[in-house]
Amino acid sequence: MAAPTGSSFRAALPGLALALVVSVLAWGGERVFVAVAGRALLEAIVLAILIGAAVRALFVRQPERYARGAAVASGLLLECSIVLLGAGSDLRALAAAGPAIFAGVVVIVGVTLVAGTYIGQWIGLPRSHALLVAVGNAICGNSAISAAAPVVGARRDEVASAIAFTAVLGVAVIVGLPFLIPLLGLSDTQYGVVAGLTVYAVPQVIAAAYPVSVAAGQAATLVKLTRVLLLGPVVLALSLTEHHAAHIRWWRAVPWYIIGFAIASALRTLDVIPATHGDLIRDGARLLTVMAMAGLGLAVDLPAVRRVGPRVGSTVLMSLAMMLSMSLVLVYLLHIA
Repeated sequence: MAAPTGSSFRAALPGLALALVVSVLAWGGERVFVAVAGRALLEAIVLAILIGAAVRALFVRQPERYARGAAVASGLLLECSIVLLGAGSDLRALAAAGPAIFAGVVVIVGVTLVAGTYIGQWIGLPRSHALLVAVGNAICGNSAISAAAPVVGARRDEVASAIAFTAVLGVAVIVGLPFLIPLLGLSDTQYGVVAGLTVYAVPQVIAAAYPVSVAAGQAATLVKLTRVLLLGPVVLALSLTEHHAAHIRWWRAVPWYIIGFAIASALRTLDVIPATHGDLIRDGARLLTVMAMAGLGLAVDLPAVRRVGPRVGSTVLMSLAMMLSMSLVLVYLLHIA
């Protein structure tokens, strides 16, 4: 999405200002969760969508006045945040994960992407919507859905519903997953691998694994990071296949922010961007992402989301069950202690 200039920038100001207000409320809501529950049961990224949608439904009488700014927030700002995320992605973690675990993660992510897309289409979702849900399940929930959305040509209501339902089930997984330890006789490391392969966002992985033990947390974080590092290649592949790259120049098919993500990742891996700076840049990326999600929420048509709710929920649940089953098979096949 092109940056607004001149009169278009002025037209975008009301929507951008409202997105900023929603972002502040979302961050405040996250801090309330941390203060009350000890952790963010709903992250600012999810709260921004929910609050933005509520603001539009309850208080906005002229949605078109804010449409331009909401589009800039959910488009340009999001693309910039994806580039910045690359600065926090050290590709050396792939080597540290070990070839067997890495191969297993790649296979499970690939199967979930393909099978999850077919499941969504079978249930009745459009291909773009089914792809979003599959990408979110396979890789890292909110961030993956947001990164893939412009590539697959998804509508904003499709993005919002995919994020909302993966977020709700993500919280349920955090609460329910530890019960598998005594039920299946999992070791801490085995549980960590399963958690890293099934839980969506990195903070959720930490919340699901570290309370069990440090070993579980370390294993879960490493596996989860391996999944996250597959985001760039997956979105690149989608950009080529979904835009019929056989008939166009590759540089026209690949979104600019994916190239930026790759460059930033390479700079981080080579230590041109130090780890400390990478962490700061990643925090900045999260700030932009929250504002982008606020813009997304302000553009949400709640009746449209409700119409597809059961189908999205069913797709997410079936894909999650598939990933959980495959992750359990992986830890047993590899004889992880």
